[in-house]
Amino acid sequence: MEDNAAAQPSRITKYARPALIAGIVIAVVCIALLIIILALDSFNAAAYSVTGKSVNDATDEAREIRDLYSGARIGGIIALVISGVVAVLSAVVLYRNRGNAPADGDDDGEDYDLDDLTGR
Repeated sequence: MEDNAAAQPSRITKYARPALIAGIVIAVVCIALLIIILALDSFNAAAYSVTGKSVNDATDEAREIRDLYSGARIGGIIALVISGVVAVLSAVVLYRNRGNAPADGDDDGEDYDLDDLTGR
């Protein structure tokens, strides 16, 4: 066995980069979803209030309008929080293991410049 001075990266490190990317993508999608829900709620409230009614009334119709997107809103917030936590934790893992990259097995330490690659 070889004795390396640098600590070997853990198994979780190889999953940290895809988890970071997935967490960021899901967070962006959730933010877009929540913005769309806000716009739809505002439109529904404006359309309902044209007739002189308010969505803050105690009627069943007003309550249904208020609760129309509540499931999607709660799901979007939960997914946003979970993806944010995943993104932060994977960023921390990547930051802590930034100097512990495994050595490339086929790297012999030789440098190539443009002349070597073009055959000049």
